[in-house]
Amino acid sequence: MYGITDLKKDTVFLLDEVPYRVTEYSQKVVGRGGSIVNVKIKNLLDGSSQSKAFKGQEKFEPAEINIKKVQFLYSDDSTCFFMDEQTYDQFEVSKDILGNSNKFMKESDTVKAHLFEGRVINIELPLKIPLQVTETPDVVRGDTQSTVLKEAVLETGAKVQVPIFIKNDDTIVVDTRDGSYVERQK
Repeated sequence: MYGITDLKKDTVFLLDEVPYRVTEYSQKVVGRGGSIVNVKIKNLLDGSSQSKAFKGQEKFEPAEINIKKVQFLYSDDSTCFFMDEQTYDQFEVSKDILGNSNKFMKESDTVKAHLFEGRVINIELPLKIPLQVTETPDVVRGDTQSTVLKEAVLETGAKVQVPIFIKNDDTIVVDTRDGSYVERQK
């Protein structure tokens, strides 16, 4: 059981039988009365966020989240298809649940599926992924001041801002949390 002060960032717990992840945490100590904990929590089933204040001796059950390695097979307009690497069972996940994750997955990539009561609630990618640039405009002579960026289309179809020295067919490393350019892969 978690007390209110155990609800630190990234803690996963049950509230009304629904799993939530803490995204922000702050604590205010009140004289004689104990603490008030203000948290911003994300519903792991539907992706909605809300702010809550807890005080006193409230207790929460930890959410039982299982993690499996799965292989990304392919996607269509609204769904991504995966295969469990141990049982070879195939399953599908709506792109709504994946958020921006589906922009950075290539066919046959191994990722982690987070399951709650047998239902996929999230797909976790590695923090940094190498991807090939398929299309980016050429540099215009004279555009050489510092921190000039241009848009590049990656092999997965994602668009990211890259420095002007990146060319077509370069492989770059992308941060999957925010879709930002990290470095050119050597």
